[in-house]
Amino acid sequence: QVLLVESGGGLVQAGGSLRLSCADSRNIFSINAGGWYRQAPGKQRELVAEITREGGTNYADSVKGRFTISRDIAKNTLYLQMNSLKPTDTAVYYCNARGYVETMPWAETSYWGQGTQVTVSS
Repeated sequence: QVLLVESGGGLVQAGGSLRLSCADSRNIFSINAGGWYRQAPGKQRELVAEITREGGTNYADSVKGRFTISRDIAKNTLYLQMNSLKPTDTAVYYCNARGYVETMPWAETSYWGQGTQVTVSS
């Protein structure tokens, strides 16, 4: 069973930076695409950034120019570099990764991580 784990969240002052990581802790899932989502209290989960299998990227308007999504195929890891953080970026950040489980190489599947809290103080 794939177990995606996010890391890198925490408390940071406005203007600071954080880098989130997302990987399968059991190392049986090859990630080739995915996205980062966030959910603030009382709000719906929203897409922050996504990367396709070809390496194309897409960002929410609210984070363009500040956040960068990337992947390391060799490490099977997705990243979200967050710079110039604002209090409005405070949320739980979730990773959604797409790829292939080693026992089912014919079927692309996707999984969600458990989320990591990002809190930006003013």
